[in-house]
Amino acid sequence: KLFNGSVFLLNTSKFTTSSDIPVEFIRKKVKLRGRLQRITECGLEIEHVPITLPFISSWKQEPCGVLLVKLAGVELTEAGKVWLQKELRPSQLLWFQLLGKENSELFCYLLVNKGGYFNVNLNEEILRRGLGKTVLVKGLNYDSKTHWKIHRKLLKAELTALKKGEGIWKEESEKESYFRKLKDSWRERWTKDNDLKTAGPGLSATKEGHYDRFRRAYGSWKDNMGNYSLVLKLREFVSRLHFRRKG
Repeated sequence: KLFNGSVFLLNTSKFTTSSDIPVEFIRKKVKLRGRLQRITECGLEIEHVPITLPFISSWKQEPCGVLLVKLAGVELTEAGKVWLQKELRPSQLLWFQLLGKENSELFCYLLVNKGGYFNVNLNEEILRRGLGKTVLVKGLNYDSKTHWKIHRKLLKAELTALKKGEGIWKEESEKESYFRKLKDSWRERWTKDNDLKTAGPGLSATKEGHYDRFRRAYGSWKDNMGNYSLVLKLREFVSRLHFRRKG
């Protein structure tokens, strides 16, 4: 295992297209090593660098080709694209964790080593800086435990930027829009899960467990939103007192 408990498999074959990658690798969220070639409007073009044994790599001829990798669960802003261009350099080695696949596109966590054993998850870092917004992770079953776990981490990073007013969250209108969107998505998911829960005895214990976890998580997020709304109201109240005194 490697990085946050995800699976690492010794692979000596070089993947040059997404179709080369076994379905099992994506299902197990395997991390692969790669070398950045360039960043385009479509995503990151990364050359897979397999883990090879010295006595094999000395004579083995490697095929050419790059993989199209996208940041899973993140919609980059223009400022985010600029930041990414500055943060990553051509030929830089990095790790990409396979989370989903759609046609030729791979949706991954991008991990960059910052020295020693310290690795930065660029997906979460971009959201923490307010340089992107969370979106659904393509290629994953949206009702799965894995998708919920990944999306929860991304939402937590996004909320950090929102509370601090970083990047796109400097504008109050963006914050209000965010909370409306989040509230609607929770309502939709809650209704769907509630329908499943009341469907009858055919519902498995696993589904019930997911429902209970979802309900607890919803309560936690609701508290966070309530606390944030309280902060805004207090700021507004103090501001009014300040102007009254000046008047």
